[in-house]
Amino acid sequence: MALTDTAIRQLKRANKTVKMFDDRGLYLEVSPAGGKWWRLKYRLDGKEKRLSLGVYPDVGLKDARDRRDAARKLLADGVDPSENRKAQKSARADQAANTFQVVAREWFAKYSRIWAASHGDRIVRLFERDIFPWIGERPIADITAPEVLTVARRIESRGALETAHRAVGNCGQVFRYAIATGRAQRDPSGDLRGALPPTQGQHFAATTDPKQLAQILRAMEGYEGSFIVRCALRLAPLVFVRPGELRKAEWEGIDLDAAEWRYTVTKTKTPHIVPLSRQAIAILRELQPLSGPGRFVFPGARTNQRPMSDNAILAAMRRMGIDKDEMSGHGFRASARTILDEVLGVRPDFIEHQLAHAVRDPNGRAYNRTAHLSERKKMMQQWADYLDKLKAGAKVIPLPKRA
Repeated sequence: MALTDTAIRQLKRANKTVKMFDDRGLYLEVSPAGGKWWRLKYRLDGKEKRLSLGVYPDVGLKDARDRRDAARKLLADGVDPSENRKAQKSARADQAANTFQVVAREWFAKYSRIWAASHGDRIVRLFERDIFPWIGERPIADITAPEVLTVARRIESRGALETAHRAVGNCGQVFRYAIATGRAQRDPSGDLRGALPPTQGQHFAATTDPKQLAQILRAMEGYEGSFIVRCALRLAPLVFVRPGELRKAEWEGIDLDAAEWRYTVTKTKTPHIVPLSRQAIAILRELQPLSGPGRFVFPGARTNQRPMSDNAILAAMRRMGIDKDEMSGHGFRASARTILDEVLGVRPDFIEHQLAHAVRDPNGRAYNRTAHLSERKKMMQQWADYLDKLKAGAKVIPLPKRA
C-alpha cells in the first residue's frame, strides 16, 4: 500500500528500525531516535543495491517519488544511479578545485619566481581588482569568450585600454596553463582578437632606471628556456645592438681573440665594430661548442640554417614577466645610451658611435668604424662591469633629477 503524508506524520517511534514501503522500491527508513530517511531499493546485474534519496521532512513524499523516478530512468538506460551520483559529486569537487582563481594562483606561484618583482605585483593587483571578482569562482573549463570580453570591457570603460589588453593576455596565459595541466580544453581568450580597440603605437619600451634594470637583468639571468635564447638574452644588454642584428649574428664576424664583433649595420649598410667585454666573450665561448660549427651564433629552433625567430627574445622576456611597458629587445639601446651618459659619465660621441648612429666630426665628416675604438673598448668593459654590479645587488647611483 502506498504511503501518504498523513501516515508518515502520524508515525510513532519504535524500539527498532522500521521500514515503511511506498511503491517501486521506494521506502522510508525510521530509526529508534526518530530520524526518517528515504531509500530506494533496486537490483542491477543481479545484485541488490540501495540509494539514499534524502531526509524527511526536508524531502517530502512527492519529491522522494520524483527522485525515485529519475533514478529508475537511469536504470532503464543501464546506468547505476549510485555510481552516477558519485561521478556527479566528483565532478562538482573537481570544479570547485579548478576555479579560474585557483588555477590562476597556481600559475602565478609557478612562474612568478622568475619575474621581476614589480611585474608580479602588477599582475596580482590586476587579477584581484579586475578579474577575480567577476570570473574567479567560475570553473575554468566553463568560462566563455564573452565572459572574458565583459571583464576586459569593464576595464576599458574606465579609460584603461592598455590594461584591458593586458588582462586578456594574462587570462590567456592562465587558460593555456589549465589546458597543459588537464583542467580545460581550450583558451577562449584567443577568440577575442579584434574585439577590443587597438592601442596607439608607442616607442620601444625601455627602462632607464638602474634599479628597474637590475630587476630585469636578474630575471633574464634566471631564464630556464632554450640555452640559445638564454645566451642571447644575456648578451643583448652587453652589446646593445639592434635586435635584428643580434639574432642574425654570424660566427664569421666574431673574433674572440681580438674581442671584436664586426658586421654591416642593416639600417645604414655601413661596417660596424662592437668591442666585446670579458663577460660577452664568456657567453660566446660557452655557446660556441653548440652553434659554432654552423653559420649563425643564434640559430633557429627548427634549423641551424636560419637565425632564431625575430620574436624569440621578446617572447622569452614576456614569459619571464618582463612587461612590454618595461623593456623591449630594442630598449637596451636606450638604457645604455642614458645610463652611460648620465650615470657613468661617458662622452656622448663615444656612445653614439657605438650605437652605430651617424656621428660626425666638427668638419662634418662621418667617423669611420674604427674611430675612438680604444675608448669604446674601455666603455664596453665599464658597461659590462656596471651591469654585473646591478645584478649582484650593489648600491646603484640613481639618475640625476631633471629640472
